[in-house]
Parts: sequence; C-alpha cells; structure tokens
Amino acid sequence: MKRFLIIQPAFIGDVILATALIEKLAQSFPDAEIDFMLRKGNEIILANNPHINRIFIWNKKNKKYRNLFRIIREIRQTKYDLVVNLQRFASSGFVTWRSKAEEKTGYKQNPFSFCYHRKFIFSTENGKHEIERNQELIAHLTDDKPAKPKIYPSENDFLALPEIRKPFITIAPASVWFTKQFPKERWVEFINRFLPKDFTVYLLGSDGDIILCNEIKNMVESHTIENLAGKINLLQSAALMSQAAMNFVNDSAPLHLTSAMNAPVTAIFCSTIPAFGFGPLSTNSKTVETDKNLPCRPCGLHGKKACPEGHFDCAYGINLKELLF
Repeated sequence: MKRFLIIQPAFIGDVILATALIEKLAQSFPDAEIDFMLRKGNEIILANNPHINRIFIWNKKNKKYRNLFRIIREIRQTKYDLVVNLQRFASSGFVTWRSKAEEKTGYKQNPFSFCYHRKFIFSTENGKHEIERNQELIAHLTDDKPAKPKIYPSENDFLALPEIRKPFITIAPASVWFTKQFPKERWVEFINRFLPKDFTVYLLGSDGDIILCNEIKNMVESHTIENLAGKINLLQSAALMSQAAMNFVNDSAPLHLTSAMNAPVTAIFCSTIPAFGFGPLSTNSKTVETDKNLPCRPCGLHGKKACPEGHFDCAYGINLKELLF
C-alpha cells in the first residue's frame, strides 16, 4: 500500500486547489493512504474528504517551531513513499528534507530543493493553471492530466443554511489584498442598475468581512439582500454557492470554492490577471477584467494593499455590463 503526504501550509485558496492532487492520487491509487499537512484554520477544507487518511495541522501562531518539529517527528515515523511539497518557502522544504520519505518532489525555488528527487520550476509565465503546475509533481506516477479540485460539504452543511429565497446570487466582495477587491460602490451599482429585481443577493465572507458586507447591504436600494458574512462557515458557503444562479467573486478563495463545487461563477480580476493560473474551473464560468491597456497591470502576483499608481483603473475601468449572466 502506497503512503503519500501532500504539504501545503499556505492560504485557503491554495489548499482548495491542492485537493486536485488528492483526487488524482485517489483515482490512480485507490488503496493508498493520503495524508495532508496544512496550517491551523484551513483544516475545514478537508472535512468529510473520503480520500484523506490523516491531517497534520501546523499551528503557526502558538509555539510555531515547537509544533513544526513535533509534526516532523510524526511524519518521519510514517515512512512515506512520496512527499509532495507544493510550497516554495523554507519551512515546508525543511519538513520535506527531514521526512525520510522514499521520494520527494517539489518546486526548484524552495531552498531545500536539493533534497528533492524530482524538482520543477514554478512559473506563472507559461499560461498553465495552478492545478496543472501541481500535477507536474506527480505526473510520473499518474499522467499529465490534472483532476479537478473538490471539497465535500456534508448533508448537515446544506441543512444549516438559512431559508433560501430563489432565484438568488451570491457575492463574496472581500479579499485579503485591496487591489484584488472590486470596489464596494461598484458592486452596489451593479446590483441597483443591472440585477433583475426578483433576484435575492447573499453576501458571503468571514467575520472580518461583516462591516464591508453591511456597507454594501445598506447602499443597495431595491433588492432583497442578506449579509451572511460570519454567519455560515466555509463549507456551508460552498453548499450555498452550488445552488446559486451565479456567484460573483474576486481573485480570491471564494473563486476556488466555486471550482471545487463546479458552481457557476463570474470572477473579477482587478490588479491580477487570469494568466497567472488561478482562474475559474467551473463548467459555467467567465472572467471579467478591464479592456484598458494599463501598463501598470498586473502590479504583482498577490495584489497590493493599495494601488501603486493611485487611480485603481484596473477595477474602476471594468464595464459593469460584462458582469451580466
């Protein structure tokens, strides 16, 4: 029996996309044990996943390195056939190096890539999607065709949703990075001017997004709109999105939720671009971006805390009619 470990202690969206590797390994090795290492707070992504044997949860906020060495000791005891490191930071590379795995694979940019048996250059310049880049790391065991990411909301996640008024759309208006976030007044203008009056709007987000969602709600004039930010968890949000007529998202984690649920999605790209490899994967999906030729765009892979040029034309230059579905 094969034993695999996938390491991805990055953000929620990265873990969601990494589930494509879980699906692929499970398809190719039905009897394998597949384990996963992630940062504390992201374990909900793998809840109910039938292919996961064990989750190593790294608490980075409390006794960070003591927790890391504890995890390394546990990993070494398992004697994995393969460790796949999806991150390029030294900490995950150190775990891979000390894992005692029979085979190790990852990206060449990691400082500990000297220990990898197979290493690949991570690049956002070749037009490949993130799931294609990750698939390269296990292609020698499977093939070069990636699986789709997938998460597994439970029946209780669906039952926990409030009473839903149909037809409805969802909007996830927030992002960790300001320049990835479509401005709130533009969301409001789209709802007021272009969204049919019979559509209910559900606003999604975490506890930290409650204020933003309330501001949008209070500015909308004539639609039924409900702020669910902080009221339902991530898997419950995914369950809701799977039933929506359309989900509107930024280039952020909710975009990848729709991919993992094959839910309809309109993804708005402001300072970043789809060519970086983080676009939607749903059957019913579209990307929206400005048609202006802005020499400053993209201004970075992950976005900025503020527009470096001060105008934020990559967001304000988007034609709202492009959001129609």
